[in-house]
Amino acid sequence: MAADTRAKAVTLDLRRRLLSSSCRLFFPEDPVKIIRGQGQYLYDEQGREYLDCINNVAHDAPLAVGHCHPTVVQAAHEQNLVLNTNSRYLHDNIVDYAQRLSETLPEQLSVFYFLNSGSEANDLALRLARQYTGHQDVVVLDHAYHGHLSSLIDISPYKFRNLGGQKEWVHVAPLPDTYRGPYREDHPNPAEAYANEVKHVISSAQQKGRKIAAFFAESLPSVSGQIIPPAGYFSQVAEHIHRAGGLFVADEIQVGFGRIGKHFWAFQLEGEDFVPDIVTMGKSIGNGHPVACMATTQAVSRAFEATGVEYFNTFGGNPVSCAVGLAVLDVLKTEQLQAHATNVGSFLLEHLTQQKAKHPIIGDVRGTGLFIGVDLIKDETLRTPATEEAEYLVSRLKENYILLSIDGPGKNILKFKPPMCFNVDNAQHVVAKLDDILTDMEEKVRSCETLRIKHPPEDTHPTQILLTRQQD
Repeated sequence: MAADTRAKAVTLDLRRRLLSSSCRLFFPEDPVKIIRGQGQYLYDEQGREYLDCINNVAHDAPLAVGHCHPTVVQAAHEQNLVLNTNSRYLHDNIVDYAQRLSETLPEQLSVFYFLNSGSEANDLALRLARQYTGHQDVVVLDHAYHGHLSSLIDISPYKFRNLGGQKEWVHVAPLPDTYRGPYREDHPNPAEAYANEVKHVISSAQQKGRKIAAFFAESLPSVSGQIIPPAGYFSQVAEHIHRAGGLFVADEIQVGFGRIGKHFWAFQLEGEDFVPDIVTMGKSIGNGHPVACMATTQAVSRAFEATGVEYFNTFGGNPVSCAVGLAVLDVLKTEQLQAHATNVGSFLLEHLTQQKAKHPIIGDVRGTGLFIGVDLIKDETLRTPATEEAEYLVSRLKENYILLSIDGPGKNILKFKPPMCFNVDNAQHVVAKLDDILTDMEEKVRSCETLRIKHPPEDTHPTQILLTRQQD
């Protein structure tokens, strides 16, 4: 039976029998069966159209140029008709692609390694940093996630706290969150304060005889809650890391390739003088095709070469993957998607901010380009995460054919990372539905006596009262 004609219940049963339950579905209570995608839309087996604001897989989370872009699909098809082989034969696609990528990066980042996934790219970055520095230890941000390989689980607090704890060679610095972290928006210099926390972490490690190989950070922490670090933070962190003999690794897997609008790479928000030692990028560069890349300096690359051990990746940098990557760059340029991300992102950010003034549950709206987070809270003073409310809201949006996800330590951040072809009409539609649902929630709270909710605890948030009633 063809997959698109099989009943959803049958597919779900097969998945439950054949796949591990650790491979979780979105909306597990009522999963969506998706059989087709086009642009910023996904379609289920009934032909119903969903607006995709989640965008997982392509752009490794976020899609670069939209689902099944015809230019990208055609590039893969045409190259598949001719040749696909490994990168140990000479071929123009891999060098053309490296050249095109180099034009988007600071000139110091001039050596490229091609791989299949962002996890592979981060794992290789760790290897290069250790070889170059001769050190072992890594500094990471709290709640960070850098991939699913064992080496990366070890440097991802988001994962390792549930898997046996922290390794002695891993050192965790506070997330530079100016909304709910220790240094907030009213602090006179949050960038310096958070950077000093990294300095203290380094000093503490060194007092124990440890030596720092690298600092890993997403240029805009995503799983941590769509965080926008204060300007100047990464530059100061880089000074502390370099002084300790380590390298700065910028993880651009979810936030690179023009998503932030103002710049092609999110680390460029720090200004022209800031250049990471290594930049990693994931499946966004192939619009969901399994291709990834790591860029670094000549000095770091030469130290890796000095081991005498060949770097070889059977599928990384193959002609089809590089043809796809080149096509993505072409579409980004011809359709001016970076400027589009700036304009649509600004529109969405402005209208979400207007909702913040209207709905008390919205504590913070932050972002740049098409990377935006909405922080839902139970109370304004403590900024307690509105976890259940966020889950309820996302479920209601799905009922309205809008796919959105939540993340952050409190599972209360609405994550907007749509395909970059997401437009102003889409933004208006999402905001209108969000407004309708929040208004409906608030109206039901105001009529809680009608709903027979009596004597709720004084500290219970109104929307939590509603949720409690719905569960009864």
